[in-house]
Amino acid sequence: MDAVFKALADPTRRQLLDELFRQDGQSMSALERRFAMSRFGVAKHLKQLEEAGLVVVRRRGREKLHFLNPIPIRLIHDRWVSKYAEPWAAALSELKSTLETPMEKVFEIYIRTTPERLWEAITDPETRAKYNFGARAESDWQVGSPLRMVSPRADGLLGDGEVLEVDRPRRLVHTMRALWGEDVTQEGFSRVTWEIEQVEDSCRLTVTHDQLREGANEQLYGGWPMILSGLKTWLETGQVLTTPGSLMYA
Repeated sequence: MDAVFKALADPTRRQLLDELFRQDGQSMSALERRFAMSRFGVAKHLKQLEEAGLVVVRRRGREKLHFLNPIPIRLIHDRWVSKYAEPWAAALSELKSTLETPMEKVFEIYIRTTPERLWEAITDPETRAKYNFGARAESDWQVGSPLRMVSPRADGLLGDGEVLEVDRPRRLVHTMRALWGEDVTQEGFSRVTWEIEQVEDSCRLTVTHDQLREGANEQLYGGWPMILSGLKTWLETGQVLTTPGSLMYA
């Protein structure tokens, strides 16, 4: 939390986050053109944002792309804002972004747990429902197997997909199609990649949601900060995070 607050205290770093909010996945050169400072200065600020977890860097060929990671801000909201605010305040804080084709969102969070326990929480239907808006993820988690998102309070499937890669307990890749409404169903299939890395007594979980069309419906990816915050809360405290909408299908 201290690193996040320190990173947010500088106006230039806040402007960099605003720029990534406006257009995610930008290169150093693209960001440099937006600011009246040297490349070294921009790199220094980006490094501090990366160390605070507010920016995630992904390499694409010879280029490094920078993605806004809203999860630390979500955690600040859950810890310092939501308990004082009215329920609708959380909805107003959700991040919105228009991305270039191919549309891609990257989320990163640190959880004090083991890779095996984190993998179990991702793939076990009962545990998944505790932090995934009440929705269960059902599959045998073998390559080529179907994936179904269901809830006892929802009519029909909430989503479906196919398992593409399995490397337990490090990497899981699957497709996903939302089926809870006509407006999201017409978006078709996208891809979700879960990557788990042991870091001392914790795990770094990176979720990449890509293969989304340009201007895709925000319902497809806007819930990730709350889902991953709920996952962290459950694994670290055994409590269900009951921010607005977290039990939508419970």
